[in-house]
Amino acid sequence: MTKKRIWELDALRGLCILGMILFHLVYDMTTLHRLVDWELPDGLMLVKDVGGRIFLLLSGLCVTLGTRSVRRGAVVFAAGMLCTLVTWGMYRLDMAAYSVVIRFGVLHCLGVCMLLWPLFKKLPTWALGVLGVAVIAVGRYFVACKVYGAAWLFPLGIVYPGFASGDFYPLFPCLGWFLLGAVAGRLLYAQKQTRFPKIREQALPLRFLQWVGRQSLPIYLLHQPILTGILTLFTL
Repeated sequence: MTKKRIWELDALRGLCILGMILFHLVYDMTTLHRLVDWELPDGLMLVKDVGGRIFLLLSGLCVTLGTRSVRRGAVVFAAGMLCTLVTWGMYRLDMAAYSVVIRFGVLHCLGVCMLLWPLFKKLPTWALGVLGVAVIAVGRYFVACKVYGAAWLFPLGIVYPGFASGDFYPLFPCLGWFLLGAVAGRLLYAQKQTRFPKIREQALPLRFLQWVGRQSLPIYLLHQPILTGILTLFTL
């Protein structure tokens, strides 16, 4: 028997994916291809930041509902490395600046968090919460105090002068958001059932968001090449 998915989690993930596509479309038009002379709106940066945190929370929540976190983590991390390879190629071919290269983006971070989950899953819920808050606090300390270190420490959030990454989600604080998502999963979805059974989930807008959420990884990988191709043709 096929396990029924929790529709609101797919829908929320789909909404975040759509927000990310909107952000990348404006970024490509203003920064990558310079089709319009705009500054990135502050509201759009907020969409990016909030969407990234929701992704992390959802990933932590969903890892409490399944049993294959290591396999999924390996797939997601490999997808992140593919993004690194593609953006590095764009830089080497003079198609983009060095700052576009994704060194440790959201897929790298989510993949590593999933791979690390077996180390945390036996902790009591209160301990996960305390650890999550501590990791977030340490990450904010790294940023506020401009903590610098060896070049290989950047996945932890300890960068070096001149560091740049087209997408950057270091483990401190992002692992903390992932762990808080796991806390939410244990508290809110212990029965592994929807929290909104009376909502008509088959309504067309919700069905669309659920579909986007279920296809989040391929959409993430494909949307930027598609946007870049369309805008390049428009430029030509």
